[in-house]
Amino acid sequence: MTDSTSVTPTQSDLAFTRRDLRGTIAEPAYAGALSFMRRRYSRDLAGVDVAVMGVPFDLAVSGRSGARLGPRAIRAASSHIAWSAPWPWALDPFERLAVVDYGDCFFDPGYPAAIPEAIAEAARAVLATDTALLTLGGDHFITWPLLKAHAERHGPLALIQIDAHSDTWEDAPGRIDHGTMLWHAVREGLVIPEASVQVGIRTHNPDPLGVHVIDAREVHLSGPVAVAERVRAIVGDRPCYLTFDIDALDPSMAPGTGTPVIGGLTTFQAQEILRGLEGIALRGMDVVEVAPAHDVSEITALAAATLACDLLALHAAGR
Repeated sequence: MTDSTSVTPTQSDLAFTRRDLRGTIAEPAYAGALSFMRRRYSRDLAGVDVAVMGVPFDLAVSGRSGARLGPRAIRAASSHIAWSAPWPWALDPFERLAVVDYGDCFFDPGYPAAIPEAIAEAARAVLATDTALLTLGGDHFITWPLLKAHAERHGPLALIQIDAHSDTWEDAPGRIDHGTMLWHAVREGLVIPEASVQVGIRTHNPDPLGVHVIDAREVHLSGPVAVAERVRAIVGDRPCYLTFDIDALDPSMAPGTGTPVIGGLTTFQAQEILRGLEGIALRGMDVVEVAPAHDVSEITALAAATLACDLLALHAAGR
């Protein structure tokens, strides 16, 4: 049951004191431990439906660094929206899902070659318990090892990528780069190109590797409802993974990112597209590329936190 009243002194710091994993309780946004959406920090996944994990990694960026601080910034911004169900969804994902903040994936940055496997292994540990995973990045490279873990669990996946960049530029096998993660994923058979789609693209790439592209102009000209319908037709009922690069949004709404590109989606368009995907077989999801050092008044982090919450609502609606 949702409790929108103020917490009592014994309920404060819900990241530690929350007893019931479900429900929404209002807590002051300016105080308390900053778990994602005030969920309890826990590595115990018994009875948990979704674990939220941060991956503070940005060694693969080609532009401005700083996305390693993204998970922390998204958690902090989420405190401003944790008091209520996400509008205008007809459900509160935290009533339907038991969600915990799993903390961050650990790796040693002094051994960069070992980091991809560390990310994949952290994801495998969650998925092995039949718990779904919402990951907060980190740069977009992290989606490649995350896809490895999800494909091992669910088989090859349809991919929905909302992004300014296609990330299918050719690369050397095993190389770490946030602009080539999908090239690797397609070559390794982790995703099904003909059942995958990129939304919001506004950079040139001669080879999309068979992945459908709905560029930013099409989003603006046809509208988010039509875009969502086309995405659903491409993905169908296949198990799918959704990755949201915050640079899909226009820099006027998300300046805090490493490789901003003008002409992007509005937050409203992005949210309407996600709402229009209700019913897809969502198996995993991430929000990446928030770089708070380049942000203004935390608007990028707030957008990412809200979109991550929308992803949880989308996952809850499909159960």
